[in-house]
Amino acid sequence: MIGSIRGQLVERTMTGQVLVEVAGVGYLALVPSGTLARLGPPGSEIHLHTHLHVRDDALTLYGFSTRDERVCFEALLGAQGVGPSLALAVLSVHGPDALRRALAEDDVDTLCAVPGVGRKTAARVLLDLKARLGGAEPDVEAVVAAGTGASNGSGPPSARSEVRAALASLGYGPDEVREAVRDLPQEGDVSALVKAALGTLASVR
Repeated sequence: MIGSIRGQLVERTMTGQVLVEVAGVGYLALVPSGTLARLGPPGSEIHLHTHLHVRDDALTLYGFSTRDERVCFEALLGAQGVGPSLALAVLSVHGPDALRRALAEDDVDTLCAVPGVGRKTAARVLLDLKARLGGAEPDVEAVVAAGTGASNGSGPPSARSEVRAALASLGYGPDEVREAVRDLPQEGDVSALVKAALGTLASVR
């Protein structure tokens, strides 16, 4: 893994790609807009905290001016449905402080300001990130209210059925929902059971 690089900035683009020369080797890295704005002109020495994203067909280096930016980037990668491009887009709109403030205030609208993020994705990311970034416990009441409450006319649904509906409203697939609720009791506090199910989903990633 490449944890950081320090060297001469050779070039930078408005799209967030930088070329850094370290001991005669040029490293291409993608950076969020905040990091790009803090870099000096070509020829200056820079230091980037980095994350190497490995795929079968590519190795992509991402760079950040602070360790906290990298921590937030890696936390975003752990959220369901968030890849490196979307994680970088989030950090280009909201720095670490603004992101943590949005989490603390359950501010879905702030996350929706990121291009490509709708309300469902924002709500799911909000729930996923709180545990990873040390925020308060997720407020799942709105999720439960939005995803549950429908009756089939044969009586009230079980707590586990409501958990299934809440997870489905967050965009989790049938196999993920089945795995998450497998060990849950049929009855209990729905909000607590949703939190337990989300914890199960996070642990198997």
